[in-house]
Amino acid sequence: MTMLNSIEARDIAYHLHSYTDARAHQQRGPLVIEKGDGIYVEDASGRRYIEAMAGLWSVAVGFSEPRLVEAATRQMQRLPFYHTFTHKSHGPVVDLAEKLIAMAPVPMSKVYFTNSGSEANDTVLKLLWYRSNALGEPQRKKVISRRRAYHGVTIAAASLTGLPHNHGSFDLPLSQVIHLTCPHFWREAASGEAEEQFVQRLAYELEQTILTEGPETIAAFIGEPLMGAGGVVVPPQGYWAAIQQVLKKYDILLVADEVICGFGRTGRMFGSETYDITPDIMVLSKQLSSSYIPISAVLINEKVFQPIADESNRIGMLGHGFTGSGHPVAAAVALENIKIIEERGLVEKAKNVGTHMQARLRCLNDHPLVGETRGIGLIGAVELLANKETKSPWGKPGALGRLVNRKMEDLGVITRNMGDALAFSPPLIINEAQIDEVFDRLEEALGFAATEIGVN
Repeated sequence: MTMLNSIEARDIAYHLHSYTDARAHQQRGPLVIEKGDGIYVEDASGRRYIEAMAGLWSVAVGFSEPRLVEAATRQMQRLPFYHTFTHKSHGPVVDLAEKLIAMAPVPMSKVYFTNSGSEANDTVLKLLWYRSNALGEPQRKKVISRRRAYHGVTIAAASLTGLPHNHGSFDLPLSQVIHLTCPHFWREAASGEAEEQFVQRLAYELEQTILTEGPETIAAFIGEPLMGAGGVVVPPQGYWAAIQQVLKKYDILLVADEVICGFGRTGRMFGSETYDITPDIMVLSKQLSSSYIPISAVLINEKVFQPIADESNRIGMLGHGFTGSGHPVAAAVALENIKIIEERGLVEKAKNVGTHMQARLRCLNDHPLVGETRGIGLIGAVELLANKETKSPWGKPGALGRLVNRKMEDLGVITRNMGDALAFSPPLIINEAQIDEVFDRLEEALGFAATEIGVN
């Protein structure tokens, strides 16, 4: 078996849980959520749960925040909809664009609004291709991503995503997308390889891929500062510095997908600040509006913008847009959401309470079912296994993660297993006592699982 085939086989095995999860949920039935309040949600039978995933990594200010409801109501009454086509705009989207440019951790020039992270990343790929044509470089169309990356599920975004279950039977990924090694030291490092050596190997892999493909064919590298849906993968120390050094050498653009990391999740406003990333393009969504209303944004710097503007002037228009791009109600809610995050110091709170959460995570490292704990700020994961020495799973990959995840739900905590990685990404409003409640129940769930599978 070739090295590539070995990697593909391992990835397919690691993500086989998607199929088994689907069958298991058909047997169990859906959990129907009817209400939300703060960090809690309530199901149709009136049972209350701590939502330890903030929905889908996204409800920063908690559920049922009255200020966001009021912001939506005011805007619905004033201007419930208007578009941003043909030189039209409206107050909320102008204000939000100006706010995001002012907040950006590096100089940005323009904002393009979409409705989801997937739409945003599709837009990014189109703009990269458009820019390459504008520069007279029609061959510069390839984008480098990573295995286990998550960038969405529309055709282009799913291609950028590096998860086999988002590709299989969809005829994906597109041929212009290249996937490199996931920067997960615990899982991907070679035997005896130090973290610094691992980082240098990944940087070397990137450079050799660029040289093999031809630097003139590579438009950009895309990455989440910290990888979310691929299992909460924290980049090893020095990783982003090494990657950026290679990209700068070959004048390749860098896209930071901040859909999960943005607006405080890592203990800084943006993941790019946490990991000293200097992106040319930033993609925002989820905590932008606490997902109360769908909205996403693509921020581009002047280096990206000017060739696009020149080409649009030459053609006569930029032939791209969505009916809901920059929706006034979504923009108004996003502005109020950002105000709440800033006024209540939720980024600093995520850092401080996150320190406590990370400590509770690390306390689990000696448990016989725990291979690794990882995270930063208010995002983390517990990697479950049956054998610490071989890092082998219990039964099929994902089976143990699913068992513990179900027990957590039975105990009144909603988490999410991605294979055998159990993730935690609670609302930024959570406090230390509530973190303790989550992890006390996790310890109980791990004890239950250990008994179930006969591990002491």
